[in-house]
Amino acid sequence: MNIILIPNNRHGKGRNTTLSHRHLILIALVLVVAMPILIGVIAYRSQEMFSEYSVDSLLMAQRRELDAQQRSIAEAKRNAEAHLNALAQRLGQLQAHVLRLNALGSRLTRMAGLDAREFNFSAEAAMGGPEKTITTSSTPELMASLERLTQETQRQQERLAALENLLLDRKLSAAVTPSGWPVDGGWISSGFGVRADPFNGHQSMHEGVDIASRMGSPVLAVGDGLITHSGEKAGYGLLVEVTHESGLITRYAHTSATLVKVGDRVRKGQEIALVGTSGRSTGPHLHFEVVRNGSAVNPMRYLQQANAK
Repeated sequence: MNIILIPNNRHGKGRNTTLSHRHLILIALVLVVAMPILIGVIAYRSQEMFSEYSVDSLLMAQRRELDAQQRSIAEAKRNAEAHLNALAQRLGQLQAHVLRLNALGSRLTRMAGLDAREFNFSAEAAMGGPEKTITTSSTPELMASLERLTQETQRQQERLAALENLLLDRKLSAAVTPSGWPVDGGWISSGFGVRADPFNGHQSMHEGVDIASRMGSPVLAVGDGLITHSGEKAGYGLLVEVTHESGLITRYAHTSATLVKVGDRVRKGQEIALVGTSGRSTGPHLHFEVVRNGSAVNPMRYLQQANAK
C-alpha cells in the first residue's frame, strides 16, 4: 500500500511512503483497541456531565417540594390560629350566655319565692357516672357542638325571659290589685251588706267591712296606687282614698290621723293612716271599702286573698 504525502508549499516535493500488510494490520489493531477506549472516555465524561445535571435537577425539585411543604405548614398554622380564635370567640359567647342564664335563674328564684339553696345558680351543677374514654373530636366537630350548645342556651334564655316576664306581670298585677289585711291585727266587727244602723237601728246598707283594732295602730295600703283623697269626708270622718291602676278604689275611714296627702304614690303595705274613731263611729276601728266602676263591692274577696296566702 503506497501513501503519498504532499506538502502545503508549491515548491516542496512529495513523499512516497509504502505500508506493508504488517503495518496495516498493526494500524488496524491500534484503531480497534484505541477507538473503544476513546469512546468509553467520551461516554464517561458525558455521563458525568449528565449526572451533574441530574443531581442539580433533583436538588431543584427537592427545593421546590420543600418550599411547597413550608407553604402548606404556614397555611395550616394560619388555619389553626383562625380555628382557635373562632373557638375562643364561641367560648366567650357561651360564657356570656351562661352568666345571663345564671342571673335570670337567680332573679326568677327570688321572684317565685323558691328555696335559694335548692336553686343555687352560682354553684356548679352536680355530675357523675363511670368514665369511658372516647376519641377526641376534631376541631370542626367541636365547633359544631359549641354552636349547638350556644343555640340551646339562647333558647333557654328566651324561655327564662318569657317566664320572668310572666312572673313580673303577675307581681305587678298583685301589686296594683288590692289584696291584704289593712291593719295590724284586729277582727271583723261588721260585714258588708244590709244591717241595723248602730245609731238609729234602721235597716241600712253597709258598703264596707269594719275591722276593730287598737287605737292608733297603723293602717296599711293593700295595693300600689295614687292618693286621691286624704282628710275629712261626711260620714267617714278622716278618710284616705287610694286609686289603683287596676281601676279599683280602696277607702280607709274613721282614722285618727292621715299620713299621706293627695297626689302621693303609695306602695302596698305602706302606712297611710292610724286607726281611730272619727265620724259616725262607736269605737276604734277601720272602715275598709272597695269601689269598682263607681259602686261599692264586698271587700271580703280581697281580704280573703290575703288570708289565703
